[in-house]
Amino acid sequence: MIDDLSAIRAGVSVGALQVQSLLDALDNRVLLCHALRLNRVGLITQSERALTEQEAQRFSLLVQRRLAGEPVAYLVGQREFYGLPFEVSGAVLIPRPDTELLVELTIERTPPQGRVLDMGTGSGAIAVAVAHSRRDAAVTALDVSADALAVASRNAQANNVLVTFLHSDWYGALHGAAPFDVIAANPPYIASGDRHLAEGDLRYEPVNALTDHADGLSALRRIIAGAPAHLQPRGWLLLEHGYDQAAAVRALLAAGGYVEVQSWRDLAGIERVSGARLPA
Repeated sequence: MIDDLSAIRAGVSVGALQVQSLLDALDNRVLLCHALRLNRVGLITQSERALTEQEAQRFSLLVQRRLAGEPVAYLVGQREFYGLPFEVSGAVLIPRPDTELLVELTIERTPPQGRVLDMGTGSGAIAVAVAHSRRDAAVTALDVSADALAVASRNAQANNVLVTFLHSDWYGALHGAAPFDVIAANPPYIASGDRHLAEGDLRYEPVNALTDHADGLSALRRIIAGAPAHLQPRGWLLLEHGYDQAAAVRALLAAGGYVEVQSWRDLAGIERVSGARLPA
């Protein structure tokens, strides 16, 4: 049983490191694969192999950082989303399964050869996933962070998709752009002072991508107010939001003159995305 860091040392077997109590089993396996540069099959076939001093130090450091709370995705520099690999770093949020609902809704509502805009793209997860599934679509993504755009651009290239990236504070760089059929956004929606910002993985993620430093709805208000100038008639605006914000977002959409206002539930049964269309 590997129950303390001192047991992670040169000479210990790969198999022994998989019978331990320091980390969650999945976290341990992912970090062990990363430290030893093995895949899951390699962990099995090389279970009797003894670690070198360098490998032991590498794995021990990863375990220490994980025990301190650092997200596994940042430790290994990657997270899978919508079946695709995405580079992640401290410059971007870690893509989460909840957001796959927004991707699915966007894909379904994009007409043939349609134009899609992903606002606040971060790692590029939404834009790249849409572009990968809908090769016929013209996908544009924007972000106010140049560092995030660099990560997103690499993810588009790695997944062999074409996305137009813009450095923009919301709609700022879209002057003169053709209107879009769908605008999708997963903006900062955690209210300032929310206790979740000081818990778990969120402690390590870019705070400006998590909170609007206000009531959690200010970015959503801005997107809803500005979208009509950039949407085709009958175009869709789709917004991911917090677990308790669906009613407020629907009210904002209705007050903004949108039609077919509705919300969709994620796999946990939570109203995770709300959206509506421009009138004809």
